[in-house]
Amino acid sequence: MLEGWLDWHRQTLLGKCAGLTAGQLAVAAVEPSSLTLLGLLRHMSAVERLWFRIRAGGMDLPDLYDSLHDGDFSLEDADAERDYAAYLAEVEAARTAAAGQPLEHEFVTFRGNRMSLRWVYLHMIEEYARHNGHADLLRERIDGATGY
Repeated sequence: MLEGWLDWHRQTLLGKCAGLTAGQLAVAAVEPSSLTLLGLLRHMSAVERLWFRIRAGGMDLPDLYDSLHDGDFSLEDADAERDYAAYLAEVEAARTAAAGQPLEHEFVTFRGNRMSLRWVYLHMIEEYARHNGHADLLRERIDGATGY
């Protein structure tokens, strides 16, 4: 059930980006915000990697983007095609990392907190739900499309 809800939210984000040009994906919300659909895709790529592969999976992987300066949201080095492909790859890698692990699988964060894979799924559903709300508003600003 948790995986199903997470996949629904993943597809919702992709749906909000569907059919848009690279320029449209880079359209920011109202000032002073610099939030964009492309930035959301980049952010969720980084979050998928962090929670499923680095934290729960124990893999030693570099950050996708500069984590100290919100590099995932920054469009300085962004490339819509490359970043879209990176998102799809990170989602697939996250699925692979979680496959076969019980929801009770525990790991220790860098702060020493014990977390479970179940917690990761719940956190990711919450993370997507929040950002899909942002994505809905961004898409409506771009071309008037609403809904999921």
